[in-house]
Formats: sequence, C-alpha cells, structure tokens
Amino acid sequence: MRRLFMAGLVAAGLGGAMASAQVKVTPNEEARRVDVTIDGKAFTSYVWPTSLMKPVLYPLITDDGITVTRGYPLAPLPGERVDHPHHAGMWFNYGNANGFDFWNNSDAIPAEEKHKYGTIRQVGIVSSKSGKDSGELVVDSIWQTGEGKDILKQRTRYVFRKRKGARVIDQQVTLEALDQVVFNDDKEGLLGMRVASWLESPEEKGGIFMDANGKPTKVDAVPNSTATGVYQTSEGVTGVKVWATRGRWCSLTGHNPEGKTVSLAMFDEPENPGYPTYWHARGYGLFAANPLGASIFDPKAAKFSYTIEKGKTATFNYRVILYSQATTADALNREADAFAAESK
Repeated sequence: MRRLFMAGLVAAGLGGAMASAQVKVTPNEEARRVDVTIDGKAFTSYVWPTSLMKPVLYPLITDDGITVTRGYPLAPLPGERVDHPHHAGMWFNYGNANGFDFWNNSDAIPAEEKHKYGTIRQVGIVSSKSGKDSGELVVDSIWQTGEGKDILKQRTRYVFRKRKGARVIDQQVTLEALDQVVFNDDKEGLLGMRVASWLESPEEKGGIFMDANGKPTKVDAVPNSTATGVYQTSEGVTGVKVWATRGRWCSLTGHNPEGKTVSLAMFDEPENPGYPTYWHARGYGLFAANPLGASIFDPKAAKFSYTIEKGKTATFNYRVILYSQATTADALNREADAFAAESK
C-alpha cells in the first residue's frame, strides 16, 4: 500500500514544463485519486481508497518537501502509533449525525457493528482547474448511514494556493440535508488532520486510544524522542491545554529529526456554525476543529445539537496553511483577518 501511494506522488511530480510555475490539479478517477502539485512538486492528493470510509487529502507536504501527516494507515512508517485507524491525512466528518458515527468508521470495525456507523461515499469529480498561483477541485459525496440511508449530499470546493514559504488549502463544504439531520453534541469532529510523529507533543502521557482493530484500548505513553509539537491558539493558550478551548485559529509548530521547523495552522471563518470553533487538538497527533461540540468540551455550556432541516443547506469554510518555518501570533491574526474578509 505504501508503495502504491508513493508511486502516485512520484508520478504527480513529473509534470515537466507543464507543471512548472503553476498549481496543477490532475484527476485520475480510475486510480481513485486527484493529485495536486506546485511547481512540479507533490503537495497533496485527494484520495478515496476502498480501505477508507471517507475521502481524504493525503499526504500533506510543505513547499520544501516535508511530509507533515502520519503515514498510517495508508502508508505506515516505522515507529508510528497504530491507534485510530480512521485518522488518515486530512478529512471532514462527524461522530454523531442522526445517531450514526461517521468519524470512527474504518475497515477495522467488525461486521456486526457496522450498522452503527456511517460512510461518506465519493460520488464524482464536478470540476478541476489548474493555474499559475492556484488550482481548484470540486467534488461531490454522500453521507450514508449504516442502515443504507443517504442523509446528506456534500459538495466540497478545494482551492490550493502557493505562496513564498507556504502552501494553502481553502476548503468550503456545503451540506444539503436529504432528510432532517441532527449533529448531536459530540467531541469527534469536524475538520481533522493526523500529523507526523515528530509533531506530537512531548507532553503526551498516553491514554485511551482506538487500536488497529477498532476497539478502545488503554495505550501507555510511548517513547518518542522526536516529539516537538506545540499548539497555540488565537486566545494565547498553548500546549496540551489547547484541547477543548475555543479560538479563531490554532497552530502547531515543531521540527523534524533533521531539524527543519514547520508550522501548521487552521483558521475558522466567522460565518461558520459554532464560531469560534472548539479545538479537538490532542498531544498524540490529532489536530481538529470541531464547532459542533459544546457541552462535551465545556460542562457549563448549553448542549449544541446543530440541525439542518430537509432540503436546507449549511456551509463551512476553513483555511489550512503549511508554513515552511515557524510563524507568529501576529502573522496568524493578520491571516485570520484576511480570511474573514475574503469570505464575505
């Protein structure tokens, strides 16, 4: 499996003169992927392998070639954790929509338990476009319950941008309810990313994780001498204390074993439901924005059951930036302001 995915990335980077000085978006539906390159170098791929229960962006690579996402489960690397087999690349889904768990579903779930889970099924590529400084991909998918009922139509528009020293993903998700859909207050959501082991927190002490068989298992703290990741939010919260706090952005900064420092940042948008989002950011490498949980994060908060009535839509806009160096709170605040202004 690792050979298959890496071969796709190598092929994506061989665009020659056509790929030079541009953002190139190349669909390959037969291979169940769309490759994105910048100046002929791999950035990410939108993939929907049969082993996953939702489409994802995988891997994510900085402009100087540093992969910031975990390899497991698609292309495992030596020494990586093998918990949470549903954490692959970057994804969008939720843990409790009409009582079905779309977040935790994976091919590790036993057949007799599958009826409790939901799947996000790739329907088709609506459009793709390459360009000098940005490229675009629009795709459709369907949220289907474990009972085989379609409850949501999802249209996702990705805009991939290049900048000096950074790569940007703008993701707009529009959900159309095919029936009334209630997103019950739950910690498992909404936009998630699983980062490389060196971006884990040195403060991580272990806990209850989902193992490779899809079962909750107590996992002791693992020796990870390469862990250097530090979270920070727009509200000045840092480290593992970020979990269950709110903010309009959150960053994760660390350096790989070769000493290369990177920062990842997620930005919420003021018109999004539940703004400013709670951060479901864990020291073991889960980096997620969840605006649809409330009392699950803060016992003093009112329960938040976000509902989309049949025939109605809801739209979520997020920006994700991969910086090839450390960034600052001032710079991230300016970026958040610019993102909010662009989204109006």
